[in-house]
Amino acid sequence: MTQTADRTDTSASAAQVSLDANARAALDTAVGLLRSQQHENGWWKGALDTNVTMDAEDLLMRAFLGISSPEVTIPAARWIRSQQRADGTWATFHHGPGDLSTTIEAWVALRLAGDEPDDPHMQAAAEFVRAQGGIEASRVFTRIWLALFGLWSWDDCPNMPPEIMFLPSWAPLNIYDWGCWARQTIVPLTIVGTLRPVRPLRTATGDPIGIDELHTGAISPEPRLFSAKGAFARLDSVLHTYARRPIGPVRRLAMRQATEWILARQEADGGWGGIQPPWVYSLLALNLMGYPIDHPAMKAGLDGLDTFVLHGQTPEGPTRRLEACQSPVWDTALALAALLDAGAPSDDPAVLRAANWLLDEQVTGAGGDWQVRRPDLPLGGWAFEFANDNYPDTDDSAEIILSLRRVAHPEPGRLTDALDRAVEWTAGMQSRDGGWGAFDADNTSTVPTMLPFCDFGAVIDPPSADVTAHVVEMLAREGDRHTERVQRGVRWLLDNQEPDGSWFGRWGANYIYGTGAAVPALIEAGVDPGSSAIRSAVRWLTEHQNPDGGWGEDLRSYRDRDKWAGRGESTPSQTGWALIALLAAGCGSAAFRTDSDSSAVRAGVEYLVVTQRIDGGWDEDYFTGTGFPGDFYINYHMYRLVFPIWALGRYLRGRP
Repeated sequence: MTQTADRTDTSASAAQVSLDANARAALDTAVGLLRSQQHENGWWKGALDTNVTMDAEDLLMRAFLGISSPEVTIPAARWIRSQQRADGTWATFHHGPGDLSTTIEAWVALRLAGDEPDDPHMQAAAEFVRAQGGIEASRVFTRIWLALFGLWSWDDCPNMPPEIMFLPSWAPLNIYDWGCWARQTIVPLTIVGTLRPVRPLRTATGDPIGIDELHTGAISPEPRLFSAKGAFARLDSVLHTYARRPIGPVRRLAMRQATEWILARQEADGGWGGIQPPWVYSLLALNLMGYPIDHPAMKAGLDGLDTFVLHGQTPEGPTRRLEACQSPVWDTALALAALLDAGAPSDDPAVLRAANWLLDEQVTGAGGDWQVRRPDLPLGGWAFEFANDNYPDTDDSAEIILSLRRVAHPEPGRLTDALDRAVEWTAGMQSRDGGWGAFDADNTSTVPTMLPFCDFGAVIDPPSADVTAHVVEMLAREGDRHTERVQRGVRWLLDNQEPDGSWFGRWGANYIYGTGAAVPALIEAGVDPGSSAIRSAVRWLTEHQNPDGGWGEDLRSYRDRDKWAGRGESTPSQTGWALIALLAAGCGSAAFRTDSDSSAVRAGVEYLVVTQRIDGGWDEDYFTGTGFPGDFYINYHMYRLVFPIWALGRYLRGRP
């Protein structure tokens, strides 16, 4: 019996040594690839995949502004066609279901490019659209695009008057009740919806474009009279009535104020918010207010959009697609943390290049909309993009602080001053309930979500578990573990834990992301790894591990939690998140070697080892980033590399 036990122990030990050696080799190869992708100026930036809505709306915008060209239309249409699935639809994420509004916009864009309604791929798309309720069932933003070209009636679009610009910040439905991305979209749309332009849409050969193939003739049911939606539907009716006979001087002043608000928020790269929706709608609004294409603001905006273009190749020829946003600051923060977790020296040249670039990117010289709620808070955060100084965010800032504190910078005073400012700003953005949102504090009013106008995506920015966790982890590591601010954040996290032990993930998919952020934060803040909150989170993760050892969660978990939460094909990034949480809870330490939790860690590490490509990277077609839960998703190309490195580095760091 003893000899058998000895042989078993020896075999297990040999297997562990082999796994550790393989993990080390995988980590070294991955780090080599990561180093090779660093720009000479110190930053990293991976591509962002979203969906063809970006490309369809780019073509429609250019048609509306009168700047369409074959050089843009042909490769963009080729890209759109390449993303159509066998059933004729377009989806919003890899292997997701066909999306009605995305399919409508793609169909119209292809008509603009010259595809005919009776082409088989167009017929298949139209059949899907009609089966899903047609144009009549599409989202408001899709119908606004159609109204721009006379393909839908402006009377049947919700009204948002520019007079909302006059509402003070304490009044319901003032523009600062919206999340920053929605606010920057709503303001230009008040101009567009007020002027109600119609510019007929034609193909390159001059033929008029119609959409009869996409109609069903169905009438949307009215919301119940005595309900919140019913009340706001009646308000919309009142606004439509006012729009027909507005108070002239008041309306003109509102339009001018909205225009000035837009111009004041144009960024150095020509864009608005660093993301497609406000960028495109701001260009439309300015043009309608009399700004010609060659006006400096318009020219900068259009030129800036060109820097978001990615070129590719299909068997049919070159393609052109538009990124919805770019994430160099976020990618660099994650890559820097990955290098350090992998064992790179704190004064490694790659580490110092990244640190210097990040220090230069800190937002210190301008204000932002966040000051409406926190007017006395000093500047000091970081934004997500190359140029978005109006909207630094707490998530980027927390991750950057966590990384930069570990850097042995040759100018320690410069580093310390920057980080002290950043900590003060990030901590000061805490909401009254103890949590942190991404861009604003106390952006929690649910009134905007009830408007007929807001039927797409998240329109407010309340505290979320993932962002709150990152900030709590940062503050705890700063030595503030026992402060009231951190303890309120901890309480928020514990109060918002799901009954099954997981946490909702706002900016990543989904419960794996939220749980992967919350567990390390709580441990760092002093929560006992043996507490019920941590043990239930560990149990949830191990129960949702796939047979191949990895973790994955389908984005449909945002719509159908019972079916999809924690369930989906394994991905490198989601496996990394789960491992980071389990390792933080102690599941990979030597003391847990015979524990089932430790077995889950070993299986997860093995998954990363065996799925690694020969160049050190991993394949990840599935989307694991979230823009708007339930509606808009992102495939961050850097995620598939940095999070496995984090996980492998932390795993090996805990080995004897």
